[in-house]
Amino acid sequence: MSLKNKTTLFLVATPIGNLNEMTTRAVDVLKNVQVIACEDTRNTLKLLTHFDIHTRMISYHNFNEEESSEGIIKLLDEGQDVALVSDAGYPLISDPGYLLVNRVIEEGYDIVTVSGPNAALNALVASGLKTNHYLFYGFLNSKQSQAKKELEELRNFPYTLIFYEAPHRIEKTLKLCLEVLGDRRACLARELTKLHEEYHRGSLSELCELSELKGEMVLLIEGYEKETEEIDQEELFKEINGLIKEGYKTKEAVGLIAKKHDLSKNVLYNDYLKCSSKK
Repeated sequence: MSLKNKTTLFLVATPIGNLNEMTTRAVDVLKNVQVIACEDTRNTLKLLTHFDIHTRMISYHNFNEEESSEGIIKLLDEGQDVALVSDAGYPLISDPGYLLVNRVIEEGYDIVTVSGPNAALNALVASGLKTNHYLFYGFLNSKQSQAKKELEELRNFPYTLIFYEAPHRIEKTLKLCLEVLGDRRACLARELTKLHEEYHRGSLSELCELSELKGEMVLLIEGYEKETEEIDQEELFKEINGLIKEGYKTKEAVGLIAKKHDLSKNVLYNDYLKCSSKK
């Protein structure tokens, strides 16, 4: 099972709801490693039973990470391959595993990721919000005062924000986001890949009107869009022409002026070309 004759830690993504999303590769890995480290052995046992996997399990969670990491290193030292799984989705993504991965790297063993479902990406691509750049933040602090500080730090972040949230906190979180970030476009995805999967799209104020939400949540909020100051277009074009006279190519000149005034390079370039064609 090991790659390159080295003992290996496999990071295995597991279904976030629909068991049909378990890959054949993931099943094969879990059947062939010597040990599976998991957050909750009871939850993982249901998965293993469904796929007729009988590999030995050990516990690895937030409260025993250091101790368990040392134990897993010993298993690797003994030549045993280990798979790390979380209760659902990718290990390490809002789940334990960071300490272990770094210890394994230090010891020089192989680490192999086995791809699978991810709630954040599932929600992002169907949200209707920008996908070219985004920030996965995970869970906000459970204390409202701390969560507010975290959101204040993110207020001017220009990319789509992705949060995980529990159903018993979602109403307070939506109201706090509205208070701190303003009434932005947003999407609330719940019960992804399950029978009652649904997306609520709209403004934060509209999402605040939702009630009786159940299941695991992914909340996506559009990034900050700076209100551009009113700049006389003729002045912008004069600055561009000045740079062109200095020897810059048109695209380079437009890019520099767009950056200077925090404007869209593509929009400014198109406007400049239109204006030039009329002369």
